[in-house]
Amino acid sequence: MRDLLASTRAELLRLRKWPAFWIILGTWLLLNLTFSYLFNYLDYTGGERSSMSDNLPKDVLLHQMLPAAVPEVFTQGMAMFGGALMLILGALVLGSGYGWGTWKTVLTQGPSRLTAIGGTLVALALVVVALVCAAFLADLAVASLIAVSQSESLALPAAALSVNGILTGIMILGMWTLAGACIGTIARGPALAVGLGLVWVLVVENLLRGVSGLFGPLAAVTDHLPGTAAGSLAGAMRSVEGPATPGVLDILTRGESLVVLGIYLVVFTAGTLWLVRRRDLV
Repeated sequence: MRDLLASTRAELLRLRKWPAFWIILGTWLLLNLTFSYLFNYLDYTGGERSSMSDNLPKDVLLHQMLPAAVPEVFTQGMAMFGGALMLILGALVLGSGYGWGTWKTVLTQGPSRLTAIGGTLVALALVVVALVCAAFLADLAVASLIAVSQSESLALPAAALSVNGILTGIMILGMWTLAGACIGTIARGPALAVGLGLVWVLVVENLLRGVSGLFGPLAAVTDHLPGTAAGSLAGAMRSVEGPATPGVLDILTRGESLVVLGIYLVVFTAGTLWLVRRRDLV
């Protein structure tokens, strides 16, 4: 346990000093605020409904920008865009160690392979939790400013709903982060891992879901893919009728989505640890 804590602290130190780490996290926070609030606010104050906010009525659009709706709103972009960025982070963190040759040094001179990689995975888990909480607080602050500017209620979301939203975000982003870490370990490098991961998130799953509509038996597979489970969990937070954010689905129930995502979390973690333990370092 002492070695695991030391490995986790060392990995957190490395991440804090790595510009790419802050760029990815900052990009997600910026995209989250831009698409959840900036565009909607511009549309709301523009006078007429537009496709920028899916033609939602003005009162509904304003409600989505108030503090009470934060748990629902801040999870909608995680299924695809937030997940893609966190997959990149996981692939870079694990894959770059092979490209730079640092894993050879760490795993031959430091603690055991499982301890060293376990510390990295724990550090990534802590980053995901911190990022989700930061996004929640940032959205809450912006929503409060909008409420004050429009003389609307500053009522905070219910505690149970807030916890539900935060846990939803942790499950979605955590799954994609570990998926990236696993792909980075398989590819033994960041570039190929990032490319493969993005193609899967943004292209392959969408194509497979489209094909499943024509070939029924394929639906049993596509309904339990990582993106489908993440999108369904985000979709379970929605309370507004109308077009959903890209990647947000209603295929699985919340309970089913949690089970599937939990399985993927275990599979990606176990797969990463097994690969590092069993394979050569070169």
